[in-house]
Amino acid sequence: MTGRLRPTPPFPRRAVTVAAATAVCASLLAGCGSLTGTSGTKDPVTVMTWAPEGTSATNMPGMPAMARAYARWVNENGGINGHELKVITCNEHNDTVSAGRCARRAVAEEVAAVVGSYSQHGRAFMSPLESEGIPYIGGYGVTDEEFTSPLSYPVNGGHATLIAGSGRQLAAQCERVTLVRPDTINGDQMPSLISAGLAEGDREEASDVRAPEDASEYKRQSELALELLEVEDRGTEGACVTAALGDRTDTFFDSFRRLRESGEPIRLASVLGSVQQSLVDRTGGSGSPFEGASVTGWYPAADDPAWDTMRAVVREHAFSDNRVDVSDPGVQTTWIAYTVLHRLIESIHDGPVTGRSLRQALDSGIGADGIDTGGLTPKLSWNYQDVLGASDYPRIANTMVSFQEVRDGRLVASRDGFVNVAKTLERRYTYAQSRAAEE
Repeated sequence: MTGRLRPTPPFPRRAVTVAAATAVCASLLAGCGSLTGTSGTKDPVTVMTWAPEGTSATNMPGMPAMARAYARWVNENGGINGHELKVITCNEHNDTVSAGRCARRAVAEEVAAVVGSYSQHGRAFMSPLESEGIPYIGGYGVTDEEFTSPLSYPVNGGHATLIAGSGRQLAAQCERVTLVRPDTINGDQMPSLISAGLAEGDREEASDVRAPEDASEYKRQSELALELLEVEDRGTEGACVTAALGDRTDTFFDSFRRLRESGEPIRLASVLGSVQQSLVDRTGGSGSPFEGASVTGWYPAADDPAWDTMRAVVREHAFSDNRVDVSDPGVQTTWIAYTVLHRLIESIHDGPVTGRSLRQALDSGIGADGIDTGGLTPKLSWNYQDVLGASDYPRIANTMVSFQEVRDGRLVASRDGFVNVAKTLERRYTYAQSRAAEE
C-alpha cells in the first residue's frame, strides 16, 4: 500500500445543511438511511465513549464531544441501518478509580461497545469489559491492554508507532536526540522505541529525560536536555529535542525556549497529540517557536481531503462546540472509531447489534476482509495474519504513521503517504533486550 489518497472535492462553504449531510451520506456512509429524521424502526444501539476532562494532566474533551456530534448526524439522517445511535459519555478523570467506574457503568448500561475513548488505566477498564464481552473499538492507544486484549480493536498503533516513527523521522535530520517524556510506566517504553527508529538511520540512541505530567514549569528538565546534547562542546548543529508530554508539552518547550533565548536555535520535534495545529496557532502561527518542528502523526495531515466528511459533520453538528478541533488526533481517532462501528452495524443487516454480534463481525465478518475508513488508515483487520504479532503489541493492526512539519504556521505533510514502522517495532524488542543484557 502506498498510502496515497485520491482527492475528493471539498464541501462548498455556503452549501445548505441538508445538502451537505446528503452528500456525506451518499459518498461514504450509505447506511445513513433516509433524510426524514425518522430512526428507531429497529432497536437503538447504545455505546459509550470516555475520556478525561478538567484534570491537571492530559485532557481529551473533544473525544466525547465528537461522539455526540456523530450520533446527532446519523440520527438526523435515519440512524445507522435503521438503528438509532445512543452515545453515553463518561469523564475518566485520568485516574484508576474513575476509569474502572466508567467501565462498570458501561456494563450496567449494557452497551454494545466502548468506542473512540481515551484512558491511561488499561488494567482498570479492560477487565470489566472483558468479563462481559464488550469490545473496545478505537481506543486512543496509550495502554498495553489496548494492544494485548482480544477484545480490543485499535485503529492506530498507539504511542508505540508514534514514538518509533518519530525516531525514523528524526534520523534523517538529527545526529543526536534528547527525548523528554512522562515519568510513567507508559513513558518508560519510549526511549527504546525512539532509539530503535534512530538506529535505522545509524544514529546514536536518544538521551532520556523523565518529567512529571502535571508540572507548571520544566526548567530543570530543560537544563538536563541541553546538558545531554553536549551543546557547549559540540554546538547545536545536528542537535534535536523532542518532547511527548501531552498537554504539558507546550509548558516544557516554553521553559526550554526561555533557557535558549540568547543561544543558537535547536531543532524541536514532537508527536501529534502533544503538538497540534491549535497549539501552533496559540503560540504565534508562523512566528511560533514550533515553526520548522518535525511532528509524527497516525493519520493524514488535517488539511488532507480525506477529512472532508468529518469537517462537514463538525460544521453542521458541532460548529459552536470549541472542544471539537478537527486537527486534534483524539477527535480524529473518535471519528475513525465511529466510522468502523458504522461499517459493522451496516454489515449485521437485520440481526441484533450486541457486543457479541459486533465481535463476530470484527473477527470473522467484515473485519476479516478489512474495514475501509475512507483513506484515513489502511484497511483495518484484526485477524491473526493481519496484526503485527510482536510480543509486546500483538493487536496492532495499523503500523502506519505520517511525517509532518510546521511550515508557515501550518501542520502539513512533509512527505506523501504513510510510513510503515512495523519493522521498527519489531527491532525495538530486540534492541530493548540487548540493552537490558548490557546493563
